[in-house]
Amino acid sequence: MEVRFSRERLSYSSLFSLFHFFYSDRLEVAVEDMEDLARICRVCKCHSLQSLVEKEIVHQRHAEYKSLRDIENSQKRFILQGISLPEEDRLPAALSRSLQISLSNSSRGNNLDIVSLVGSLQVQTSDLEDDLADVCVRVEDKIFRCHQVILASRSEYFRARLSRMKDFLQGRDDSLLPDPTLPCLEEHDLSKEAFQKMIEYMYTDGLTDIDPDQAEEMFDAASRYLLFPLKRAVADALLPQLEMVSLAELCHWLLLSDMYGVSKIREYCLDAMACNFETFAETPQFRAMLMALPPPSGDSSLRTTAPSAPGAEANTTEGNVLDDLREKWLEAEGDELDKRDESALLFDKRLEMLMLMAEQEKIS
Repeated sequence: MEVRFSRERLSYSSLFSLFHFFYSDRLEVAVEDMEDLARICRVCKCHSLQSLVEKEIVHQRHAEYKSLRDIENSQKRFILQGISLPEEDRLPAALSRSLQISLSNSSRGNNLDIVSLVGSLQVQTSDLEDDLADVCVRVEDKIFRCHQVILASRSEYFRARLSRMKDFLQGRDDSLLPDPTLPCLEEHDLSKEAFQKMIEYMYTDGLTDIDPDQAEEMFDAASRYLLFPLKRAVADALLPQLEMVSLAELCHWLLLSDMYGVSKIREYCLDAMACNFETFAETPQFRAMLMALPPPSGDSSLRTTAPSAPGAEANTTEGNVLDDLREKWLEAEGDELDKRDESALLFDKRLEMLMLMAEQEKIS
């Protein structure tokens, strides 16, 4: 689609600055282009941004820039962060509104017939509120109306899928299809509830809440769809709920977070176990967990028994879970430096005893 502005006085640079702001939530424009930008904002009905730009123009006219008198206006820049605008006019809120309209249309449009043509799926889009969706994704029995630019910019998986879809549909005879139509992808091995949570994150960069029973599927989806920051968002939503779970459930969360590389949940579980080690040791779930994990390092030279210095950055490299548990236990116990190696050996012997108990419990 091509949009033409009839006013020749409008500059390309001011229009480019506005488009850049739409995508990045950050405005940077030359001072000499600000009046053009204000006019474009008026035409585009960007009223909040227009008001801020016009106020800055007045300020520029009356302010004394003693240190900048020798600098031309083309070299002066006005920079505005999106946070200066009302929340409802910022990029995250706009994307959230687009998502809500698309989800509403998805719910209304799920009774539409799906017609397989030329190896692709086409979905009738008439009688729906205009959400500007340009692709749909079918998961189980639900069709989600989405926007290619969002999917492709957030996930390399979708970028590859969408680029191959365009190549495959090249040369298709659209006259055979109902008008208007949307190309449609099909996704498998994923529930529609998990996919809806995933696109919520892709549009809004956050999650409002999440069902703990859904977390493992979300971690798996983050890995398969190359959307790794989603793991951190799921962890942030889950952490407040982990404060109320049982010891047995914390053992499950440690195994899960170690499998999928979710550092926040892994560290939370290890800290809880290190501070309450004997309480955990009394539970059969903790002893069974020890059997499912690789044994701790037997070579003392591989141990990091030196205590962390106050204020030092934590080691973010995830290694053996039981090695990390041992180090957190040593720090929680607060042993003197010259006794830490001896304490580490006692900890390893305690783990061996618990593993023997777990083996006997498994046999019995």
